[in-house]
Amino acid sequence: DLSKIILIWSPISGPYGAQMAGPQMAGPQSGPPQKKLDPDSIPSTTHVIEDDQAKRGGQVYVTNIRGQVPPLVTTDFTVQDQGNASPRFMRCTTYSFPSTADLAKQCKVPLAAIIKPFATVPKNETPLYIVNHGETGPIRCNRCKAYMCPYMQFMDGGRRYQCGFCSCVNEVPVQYFQHLDHMGRRMDLYERPELSLGSYEFIATLDYCKNNKPPNPPAYIFMIDVSYNNIKSGLVKLICEELKTLLDRLPQEEGAETSPIKVGFVTYNKILHFYNVKSALAQPQMMVVSDVAEMFVPLLDGFLVNFQESRAVVNNLLDQIPDMFADTNESETVFAPVIQAGVEALKAAECSGKLFIFHSSIPTAEAPGKLKNRDDRKLVGTEKEKTLFQPLRGVYEQLTKDCVAQGCCVDLFLFPNQYVDIATVGDVPSHTGGSIYKYSNFQVEVNGQQFVSDLRRDVEKSIGFDAIMRVRTGTGFRATDFFGAVYMNNTTDVEMAAVDCDKAVTVEFKHDDTLSEESGAVMQCALLYTTIGGQRRLRIHNLSLNCSSQLSELYKSCETDALINFFAKSAYRAMLNQPLKTVREILVNQTAHMLACYRKHCASPSAASQLILPDAMKVFPVYMNSLLKTPTLVGSTELSTDDRAFHRLLVNAMGVEETQVLLYPRLIPLHTMDVSSDAIPAPVRCSEERLSESGIFLLENGLSMFLWLGQACPPDLIQNLFNVPSLGHLSSEGCDLCASLSVQLLIVKQKDRSEMLFRQHLVEDKGLHGGASYMDFLCYVHREIRQLLT
Repeated sequence: DLSKIILIWSPISGPYGAQMAGPQMAGPQSGPPQKKLDPDSIPSTTHVIEDDQAKRGGQVYVTNIRGQVPPLVTTDFTVQDQGNASPRFMRCTTYSFPSTADLAKQCKVPLAAIIKPFATVPKNETPLYIVNHGETGPIRCNRCKAYMCPYMQFMDGGRRYQCGFCSCVNEVPVQYFQHLDHMGRRMDLYERPELSLGSYEFIATLDYCKNNKPPNPPAYIFMIDVSYNNIKSGLVKLICEELKTLLDRLPQEEGAETSPIKVGFVTYNKILHFYNVKSALAQPQMMVVSDVAEMFVPLLDGFLVNFQESRAVVNNLLDQIPDMFADTNESETVFAPVIQAGVEALKAAECSGKLFIFHSSIPTAEAPGKLKNRDDRKLVGTEKEKTLFQPLRGVYEQLTKDCVAQGCCVDLFLFPNQYVDIATVGDVPSHTGGSIYKYSNFQVEVNGQQFVSDLRRDVEKSIGFDAIMRVRTGTGFRATDFFGAVYMNNTTDVEMAAVDCDKAVTVEFKHDDTLSEESGAVMQCALLYTTIGGQRRLRIHNLSLNCSSQLSELYKSCETDALINFFAKSAYRAMLNQPLKTVREILVNQTAHMLACYRKHCASPSAASQLILPDAMKVFPVYMNSLLKTPTLVGSTELSTDDRAFHRLLVNAMGVEETQVLLYPRLIPLHTMDVSSDAIPAPVRCSEERLSESGIFLLENGLSMFLWLGQACPPDLIQNLFNVPSLGHLSSEGCDLCASLSVQLLIVKQKDRSEMLFRQHLVEDKGLHGGASYMDFLCYVHREIRQLLT
């Protein structure tokens, strides 16, 4: 409702002080004293989240209406698929596209969809139906190759159908024929998932397989760096112990007894050791490859095995590895040859799969892909800062190509004590649908629990291999750009060596013609992949949006959380080619443009001194300001280059839920908790002003977790929560609460040195490493808007 425009500032005389903080100006502001604004009068993320939960929480969201905006990602709701994909699979920056390219240019709101093709479906929602059309395979439009879906119009008594994407009229194959009812709908509409649902799967025929052969089930290869640090820290022992139980929990097909996934093991430092763990052996056998320049796999038979059959030999090996290398002094490692070895092994076995690499230092040993330290903080803030985040090409670029071609996904677990060049070593994982985990200065007693739970989840999660994704659209617009843990060989095919339930691809759309308000904008994401059982399938997600020549419709249908996901990914890509200062300016400029256009074309006239925000975007500025203060974009020499590169690669693969909580962490006042109830207290605004000396607050952003304890926190509260008599008895590691979490919990006492780590997550305050407070940022954006409008 556009009448609900939020007026934040009442007119005050005189101009806004020209001393207003720009988005990157830290330090005290000089100039005349500012009129203090009431912090409660500026839009609050926590209120928006609570309102949506109150309005739409617990409801069933039925997907039968074109262009309806789903509940927020923070709201609990149940999806009922009735013709459009669930928002768990696809979310858009706006659900009403402008009908012309000129309107799109004018408002500067990016048109994009964030697609999480393998998103987890909650237990109370229907899993995807699998459609099998036998030898003939899925039915597709002859012209644009779109797959059969609810947007196809049947005609001519059911003998032909018009494609909802390109309007081509196709013959209905004889075996697919069905009569139409008096409304022109097929009689079997509700018996066929592909005609009545937004998401479903087709079983693919042999022409969708490499060399027209059905694929083999995938393999998981565990590759452990056994150099001095990893042995000394106890990491190698921990990995081997954990694998003994974890290998029983490999993913399996619905209803299957055991997992079809094969497993293999490699240890390495400067050279690689492969293990024969064939079930017939009494003892595992080691084969050493010391020529790392020409990588080959020294054995085929017995390297990749079924764990159930080879359990005794594998467990024997896992017991022996820590002892075999107990006395090592080798601290140099290789890295690229390790990935190469994995690819070669999968190639020889003619299967796809995943490499789990546990690595701890920059690869300095003489070998392809050898790296040197290029961490030069003097480059921060200069034109050359971007080189810190650019991966070194050559060997690693070729490795990415080889991995994608083989369907080999790389997951990297890093345990660095110093710079490891994450921008380069993380490049292959980030282009193969892999994940990167980082545990700096690893200690078993501090980080062991978190690492083990990350590894468990990583091994067990649902996943598809050797995937290729295509996004088709109706006439008038098309997908032009793709962001994510993907590889693009051409402009249309998104290739992923693997795709799991956490990975999202952000797709940008551009107009190439006028869109019709009557037929709306339709899109179809088709993902071809191999299941863990070795079956080739097509997963289809369809979504239909509205189109309008009224900008007010577009602003009303915006989704702030999806918008910020898009801006984060596009900024993190742009920083590889442009100075960070330019990237930050573009973000602020685009924010001001979107809001100025709204004010000019959609809002009722009001005093220039008022900042007017569209209802659906009223908390957009706080997220944008938070994005500008992320370690990657803030550009401070105090932050490590590896941390910044890590954050960049992480966000690139994130879905909307993950970027939302990362950019606006939950700050929960635990001291207000009712111990007799299961309900968690409502989060408060992420600002120092909300903390109280007598309180206990939990802050969590999906990656880190802090427990902040006020100085005057009552002893009985501490006794109740932690079962210790006072603050003095709490160490930052020792606490039962942390043992059950996958995120490491840091306990922070008010006025302790560790408080700095916690405070950088209070995103409404001024940034510790630069960056404006939320209030100052609003004033700055408001000034930019006024300049655009005069």
